[in-house]
Amino acid sequence: MSQTKVSIIESGKINPAIVDVDLILEALGVDDPTASQVLELVRTANTEWQDHWSSRRRGLDKKQNELAGLEKVTTEFRFFLLSAVTGLLATPDYVRASIAEVPGDQSRTIAKKLERQSVLCDSSKSFTFLLTEQAVRWPLLPPLAMATQLDRLATVSRIPNIRLGVIPLAGRIPEMPLNTFTVYDRRLATVETGTGALILRDRRNVNAYREDFERYESYALFGDECRELLNEWSTVFTRQHE
Repeated sequence: MSQTKVSIIESGKINPAIVDVDLILEALGVDDPTASQVLELVRTANTEWQDHWSSRRRGLDKKQNELAGLEKVTTEFRFFLLSAVTGLLATPDYVRASIAEVPGDQSRTIAKKLERQSVLCDSSKSFTFLLTEQAVRWPLLPPLAMATQLDRLATVSRIPNIRLGVIPLAGRIPEMPLNTFTVYDRRLATVETGTGALILRDRRNVNAYREDFERYESYALFGDECRELLNEWSTVFTRQHE
């Protein structure tokens, strides 16, 4: 580790990563009980909480700018979608409905959400989306609009740098996912709750969510099997409209 890096850590200009602190503790020969306490503090320092109310006060369009910046520097994306379709995959109607409860004019936020979808066509990046059947079929919109949303998913699944899988509610799945989450390369994981999102930068946490993702991925259907299911569910919505 360079002296410059040690200096900016000592001066508080950056929060050190857990790997940095581990190296320092080893170099100083710190005893195990103390080292464990320090490492726990580092994990806390590398965890951020962003509540929905603060985001709304700042303006949801600002949040979209932050996400666009993160997407710009990320190469490999993993999205686990437990209960709803993410904005990157959403139709304009779905995007509008997803923030309908937020007061005020959200036209800028909607425009920015849709603008962010262009990142899907960047062939230098890879995306894997895992959606539960509940996320796909939750009736956020009227039946015909839901059918259109499912058709959108099927279309996106054909883009070469995108893997889109659906986990059907059939058979036995010995897993109990609790949250929607996204993993950006190996640097960051975001975990969504009903009132906000956790931003996790600690490598141990990020790797844990990557491992969870791999397990859920094993239950998903991809390619033609996925599109067959999406078409079946889309047809059900279309018939409801009739």
